[in-house]
Amino acid sequence: MRNTIPPTMAAVQLTGYGGLDRLVYRTDVVVPSPGPDEVLIRISAAAINNTDINTRTGWYARTTRGSSGDAARHGDDVDGAAGWSGDLHFPRIQGADACGRIVAVGTGVSRGRLGERVLVATMQRAYSDGEPFTTTVFGSECDGGFAQFAVAHTDETYAVDCDWADVELASIPCAYSTAENMLDRIGLGAERVLITGASGGVGSAAVQLAKRRGANVTAVVGDSKAEAVRDAGADATVNRDANLVEVFGENSFDVIVDVVAGPVWTHVTRLLRTGGRYITAGAIAGPVVELDMRDLYLKDLTLKGSTYQGPEVFANLIGYIERDEIRPLIAATYPLEEIAAAQTAFLAKEFVGKIVLEIPQ
Repeated sequence: MRNTIPPTMAAVQLTGYGGLDRLVYRTDVVVPSPGPDEVLIRISAAAINNTDINTRTGWYARTTRGSSGDAARHGDDVDGAAGWSGDLHFPRIQGADACGRIVAVGTGVSRGRLGERVLVATMQRAYSDGEPFTTTVFGSECDGGFAQFAVAHTDETYAVDCDWADVELASIPCAYSTAENMLDRIGLGAERVLITGASGGVGSAAVQLAKRRGANVTAVVGDSKAEAVRDAGADATVNRDANLVEVFGENSFDVIVDVVAGPVWTHVTRLLRTGGRYITAGAIAGPVVELDMRDLYLKDLTLKGSTYQGPEVFANLIGYIERDEIRPLIAATYPLEEIAAAQTAFLAKEFVGKIVLEIPQ
């Protein structure tokens, strides 16, 4: 392992809201220094996530009405705060995922952590002073993994002991913690669950994690990806363009785990059984939907959103990895400097699993 820390590093900086031209690869970015209770990580791999692109395009702005894909392809005029929890400060190094090794520590951190192979939690509580449902997002409110080095709070940096490749580990933090948090918050057990967007990072993670809990999983996915999603653990698949109520009938599922929204939403309240539960952590097909309130109260449905993560979520994922209870699906890898090509491939949605950037060493 190289222990020398250079004064500058390679990194991709987001210079403002907009298109791919807003991503600038540089080799003269100053290497950050860990502050109190922080560690410095030499990053080896970082995956691409919807949130990276949604943040770049300003899709989180309240004025955005269309899908995240439309915003990425055509661009929207960003009006107001467009980050997870407000406006961003540019330039920003994005990257919600990071795998690497600790090469320096700040005051208050044991030097025994040096050399640890680690993953960084995406949704971080350490800087929120204990405020409930308050989080700092790695690669959004602070610099993230699209660089050779990054700092993170020691409590949000988890040692991991396994034989996985770095690119496999790097696919875990954002997608798998999002999926696990949804399943945990909705209390999924050995039930009938419908998972939308099942070929993507969060969706394919949710399939694996739901099967781990003993659920019977039906995955909504394009036909060309159905076999791969069944191989990942789905008991059944259905085409994403199908009329789900016609296919399954009303009251067919105990739980719906959704990262798509948009047109899928029109089926949700009819598909759920009386007393059923719905949870979402995304709306890539469109954030604005209609709800018939009669379905909500007459069927005693529970509708939940999911962003904030309790401390047990990421710790549990580390355990699943080390016990080999899950295994990520890596669709492709790109060098960091080809991030524009990687995001273009990501937006084409012709893959199953995750696209990962390899960071120069």
